[in-house]
Amino acid sequence: MMNREVEGFLDEVLSRENKTDLACLINGYALCARSEGKSPNYISLVTTSVRFFTRYLKENSLSTDVTKIGTQQIRGFVLHLQSVKRFAVHPFTKAQADGLSGHSINGYLRSLRAFWHWLEAEGLIAASPFHKIKIPKAPEKVIPTFSEEQTKALLAQIDTSSPQGFRNYTIVLLLLDTMIRVSELTGCRKDHLNLENRTLRVWGKGSKERAVPFGKTVQRALWRYLTLCRPEPQIPSQDMLFLTADGRPLKKNRIEAILKAYGQKAGIKGVRVSPHTFRHTGAVSFLRNGGDLFSLQRIMGHSSLEVLRRYIALSQADLARVHGKASPLDNLSLVMPRVHKGKGRKYTPSNGRLGEE
Repeated sequence: MMNREVEGFLDEVLSRENKTDLACLINGYALCARSEGKSPNYISLVTTSVRFFTRYLKENSLSTDVTKIGTQQIRGFVLHLQSVKRFAVHPFTKAQADGLSGHSINGYLRSLRAFWHWLEAEGLIAASPFHKIKIPKAPEKVIPTFSEEQTKALLAQIDTSSPQGFRNYTIVLLLLDTMIRVSELTGCRKDHLNLENRTLRVWGKGSKERAVPFGKTVQRALWRYLTLCRPEPQIPSQDMLFLTADGRPLKKNRIEAILKAYGQKAGIKGVRVSPHTFRHTGAVSFLRNGGDLFSLQRIMGHSSLEVLRRYIALSQADLARVHGKASPLDNLSLVMPRVHKGKGRKYTPSNGRLGEE
């Protein structure tokens, strides 16, 4: 049904006089992307980027016909992005003094590239100009995570004596232990949970399903939440795992607001208190505790190990501790050979240096 809808839309678009105009093609892209299982967030990012680019072209009296847009126009847009202020085109937020971050610029351009690849695949253009353009790399940045003390301080702020408080406590434990995205958590139904096997079925980016394991601590918390705290759903067909006090599905923005409030009460500074920070914290902790990168990739639902490189930026103390346990030579239990006195250089404990006898 969806494929027929897509084909019908494209036929209608191609029959119009302005069939290759950006504004005319945005909805066609969104329809095709939905039929391919792209996430709503991804589709929104691409369409928003295309509209931003369209606005730039119109403001500079440039053509918005995709057959007339080449590398020159896109490179001009790159320079524009590097000069524009944050929130300059946001409808509700005042423009900021600083410019767009490297990550924002990279995101806009990657989204435009995806749109142009779709145009090429649909035969609407001969070739994407992005084949000749190198997108500026996003700057490497250290992922902020909670310290053990901050995690404990945040958990201490939750009043677990109330049903809603214990629900929030369980959510924090689940986010940390499974490292799932908040959108994956809010999309979980009660029947996606297997308490006995300690697994939770979630749907990640691209509607990819995976079974995520969790530990015994989360198992006990989930059992108590389901048995003592969880209300009956208002609508049986919306039997989501986490519900509000009146039985409605708990939404992403509500969870974000709850966690932010706990972070403020705990006095946490220097780290953004958000569901994604719990995901980062869980990933780094998993590696610190001896977990391997390939298992982490499967748990977090990443298609490439490249994305996980960021989580390996552990402190030097962590690396020293891990090497102390896993040193190839230390684990061989080698006996250091004796050196005869008077031959060559020797190690002198008094000054900790190699010296000559």
